[in-house]
Amino acid sequence: MMDPHLEEHQRRSKPGLIARLRGNFLAGLIIVAPIGLTFWLIWTVVGWIDGWVWPFIPDYYQPQAVLNRVLGRTEENWIAVNVRGVGVVVFLIFTVIVGWIGKGLIGRSFLGMGERLLDRTPVVSSIYNAAKQIAETVFSQRDTSFDKACLVEYPRKGIWAIAFISTNAKGEVDEKLSDGEPVVTVFLPTTPNPTSGFLLFLPRRDVKELEMSVEDAAKLVISAGLVYPNGNDDVTEAPS
Repeated sequence: MMDPHLEEHQRRSKPGLIARLRGNFLAGLIIVAPIGLTFWLIWTVVGWIDGWVWPFIPDYYQPQAVLNRVLGRTEENWIAVNVRGVGVVVFLIFTVIVGWIGKGLIGRSFLGMGERLLDRTPVVSSIYNAAKQIAETVFSQRDTSFDKACLVEYPRKGIWAIAFISTNAKGEVDEKLSDGEPVVTVFLPTTPNPTSGFLLFLPRRDVKELEMSVEDAAKLVISAGLVYPNGNDDVTEAPS
């Protein structure tokens, strides 16, 4: 016969209906939220591109006008539709054509003339050059990713932070800092926004390389240490 005290303890320790519903809701939220956020972001970006592209398309060639002409509709029985995404296709085709022209001799000549004209225009030249550098960094097809994740002592000795090794220092920086040992260029990201951070130049001996991949280290930074991808510890339990 079960001890009455033990039975009472098990009954009290068993989560109630509200607790189970709360746990199921949080577990479902972990699954639904990323999916919903992803689709919402894609839908928003597609709508933004459509709204930017369609004003340049004549009304006769708008998807709604084309669809009604195909169906034989008049203004009395006109069908109003929102064909989202067609503007993205137009934008992609237009961008590919511009890139193809820009790679040619004539396109490079016109591009060079336009850039020289912009360089002589105050304010506009600064905006254009900054936007060009960002675009080249983000969309460049060259291998510009970080080499490895690492640990560095920051902001003082004894406190360690995750950083990413970019490359060895070059040029004047290497000449001023090197004393016979390679100087490493390191990017130290902030949490939870890894797009901002600090650029550090450290001796190789002060950098501890990690076995985890750059992607796993980035997850650790973005999650503020909650997602810890390390060997067998990369599985996180849903809240109960």
